[in-house]
Amino acid sequence: MLKKIVTLCTAALISACAVSSPQPARAAFETQATAAYLYDVGTDTVLFEKNADTPLPPASMSKLMTLYMLFEALRDGRVTLDTTFSVSTKARLMGGSTMFLDETDRPSVEQLIKGIIVQSGNDACIVVAEGLAGTEDAFARQMNARGIEIGLTNSTFANSSGWPDPNHRMSIRDLGHLATRMITEFPEYYGYFALEEFDFDGRSPSNRFNRNPVLGLGMGADGLKTGHTEEAGFGLVGSALQGERRIVFVFTGLNAQAERRQEAEAMINWGFRQFLQKKLAESGDILAEIPVWLGDHQRLNAVVKDDVELLVPAIGQDSVKTRVEFRTPLEAPISIGGEVAELVVTAPDMPEKRIPLISDRAVARGGFLPRMRASALVLFDKAMGQVQTLME
Repeated sequence: MLKKIVTLCTAALISACAVSSPQPARAAFETQATAAYLYDVGTDTVLFEKNADTPLPPASMSKLMTLYMLFEALRDGRVTLDTTFSVSTKARLMGGSTMFLDETDRPSVEQLIKGIIVQSGNDACIVVAEGLAGTEDAFARQMNARGIEIGLTNSTFANSSGWPDPNHRMSIRDLGHLATRMITEFPEYYGYFALEEFDFDGRSPSNRFNRNPVLGLGMGADGLKTGHTEEAGFGLVGSALQGERRIVFVFTGLNAQAERRQEAEAMINWGFRQFLQKKLAESGDILAEIPVWLGDHQRLNAVVKDDVELLVPAIGQDSVKTRVEFRTPLEAPISIGGEVAELVVTAPDMPEKRIPLISDRAVARGGFLPRMRASALVLFDKAMGQVQTLME
């Protein structure tokens, strides 16, 4: 079977077709972070990455996994926001950032969510871990198992809080993937990440403000979690929404809080200013006609199943290229809606995007006459090849 590549321009794709353009490609993002990752949620596009798959100490950013598992428990009905947990001595003695819980407290799940997000409470994480799994060690094992199930391929968990441990690592891409899942799977709880202040029972006035440096700046930032240890440096898992576009950004390894704030602002501005979202095709658009072998129809149309909206560089957008790839001829039977081709979109400094195209009709395997016609065509092609050889 021959793979056929077609470069095409249709009315829907005219602005995105291959054009030789002298315009410069967009400037790549520059960062001093050890690792960084920037992702557009709506179009499933990685806009920038640096050391994104290297397992690194995540510090408190890994608290997102503890929250994710708590949100799953809420969704499953194993707990409610009003469920209360006991506080162990281990939780009370936990160092670092804290809610200042003690053994007399019975904090609710909602209070613990706020305490983990706003106060980055290590004690709150242990309370959640023990409340859901009995012990923090058991909870860490559950975190590892669940992490594998949801695609965290470069993460291992040793505790619930991100406390320094050589066996506690996450890649920046895994953190971005986890953040995206939390945003899309748990919109009913995602609003907690935008809280700028929380103080459990008035005990920690100096630790009541959210450390996320871009909340409340009018940039659309609404989450998610900061992190800092001496080993990890300063990091942030963030997200921002402007108009209909949402980005997720992650970085780590900076030297100061001020650098973290500057980096977060720079990533938000770059992510929203360097790209345009364009509709390249609408559902049902015919992008190619493909021959069919041994079918009751000789051809079918490859169409777009859903609207295709992609990000293109704001500078150099006319150098975006599109083509349709398929193997020809296709052999019947073919079902309506079956994948028969791919729309391939490329742009300078952007990852290649491949969008499935489907058949607009069902093609049954042909009877005697279509098979005879196909056989005759094969014999004819062979005969013409022999004639051509004799002529040479």
